Amino acid sequence: MTVEELTDLFDDINDESPWPKFEDIENPRHPRPDMHAMLLLHELVPGTMDMVSAAEHDQIFFDVSLEALAPVITEEQVRELVACGVHTDEYGEGLSSFV
Repeated sequence: MTVEELTDLFDDINDESPWPKFEDIENPRHPRPDMHAMLLLHELVPGTMDMVSAAEHDQIFFDVSLEALAPVITEEQVRELVACGVHTDEYGEGLSSFV
């Protein structure tokens, strides 16, 4: 998928009612939603730097490029991330989550 398709998919899923729930994820990678999201992102786009690249007020930003993520992520994995509270950041350049 393209970056535009990925951001649109995040927006569409975040607009759904009800939202995907963490409890509905089969075999979560970790019992904590934030850790599950970070482990999933690392599996999809491995890296060596800290997963949290920045923080601002009550929001964290993940060190994962949408350009690297778009070709390897599935719709189901996007749903898992949304269930963990992950969304595209307000700049449309990456992923973030409220804490």
